[in-house]
Amino acid sequence: MYKIAVDGMGGDYAPRAVVAGVGEALDLMDESICCLLVGDEQALTAELTRIGKLGHPRIRIVPAADVVHMHEPPAAAMRSKRNSSINVAVDLVKAGEAQAVVSAGNTGAAVASTVVKLRTLPGVERPGIAAPFPLPHGGDFVLLDVGATVDCKAMHLVHYAVMGDVYARRILNIERPRVGLLNVGEEQLKGNDLTKLTFKLLESAPDMNFIGNVEGHDPFEGRVDVVVCDGFVGNVVLKTCESLAKLLAGILKEKLQKSILRKAGYLLSRNAYRELRQLSDAAEYGGCPLLGVNGVCIIGHGSSSPRAIRNAIRVACEFIRDEVNQHIVNRVEGLGLASDVG
Repeated sequence: MYKIAVDGMGGDYAPRAVVAGVGEALDLMDESICCLLVGDEQALTAELTRIGKLGHPRIRIVPAADVVHMHEPPAAAMRSKRNSSINVAVDLVKAGEAQAVVSAGNTGAAVASTVVKLRTLPGVERPGIAAPFPLPHGGDFVLLDVGATVDCKAMHLVHYAVMGDVYARRILNIERPRVGLLNVGEEQLKGNDLTKLTFKLLESAPDMNFIGNVEGHDPFEGRVDVVVCDGFVGNVVLKTCESLAKLLAGILKEKLQKSILRKAGYLLSRNAYRELRQLSDAAEYGGCPLLGVNGVCIIGHGSSSPRAIRNAIRVACEFIRDEVNQHIVNRVEGLGLASDVG
């Protein structure tokens, strides 16, 4: 039985979208899933009643009095709102009542609560958020870190490479992932002191298909499967890509409305546009895993829809089933890096 603690109050459209997503997960996935919905008991009860799932044998409401809102400083909110939905959800994992936590709420709060309460995996000093991106001809690449740790040492980036490699193998089903270090040029001597030292360490990392430095265009051209960077750079890349996708979609929609001929052309090719939307739809991925913590944490986008929540629950189950954390521990142990490297 997979027991998933779901932050029922996390996200722009919570609790409605979250509860609906839990309902979809139970309808569409197998019967080995149990969801612990954490949050305002009255609000969650009302939403479960609305979708006809109140009293469902595989849904349990766990009351939590507070909510960490999107604008709140994560560390302060974690201390002052100990009974918030994200804190209570992580407590369930810590107590062994759940195996994973899913939240579309305040990302910083989810990271802080998970790291403080669950700690990191043996040998891992800093966690990293892994964001999968679609490729035009099928498949995905993964970028990490996209915001968990903004100030990194070389050792942290090496661990991100290892964790990304495991994620690509176990979840994306890539047999021998190509791992690249995001940099301002392909040459080994390019970049800052951090990337230069990281390059040297990755060159000697065992069982690592390290292909060297990669530039910003390489991942989208299908040249690399795992892209490694610090959380500052990764978060800028992620948010730039999200904004650019929305901009291009808006421009395309506006241009297609300019004439009858263009509208007719759209009708003839609407299946292609539908496939394009599906390809770039973050809801398909559900959320980004926080890799390196001693537990499973899937962080959804703040605007997560029911489908996104459903898929986040699916991803959490895949992490548990494929024992991703144990594979990470085994690989990190094999590196033999001292904690003061970098």
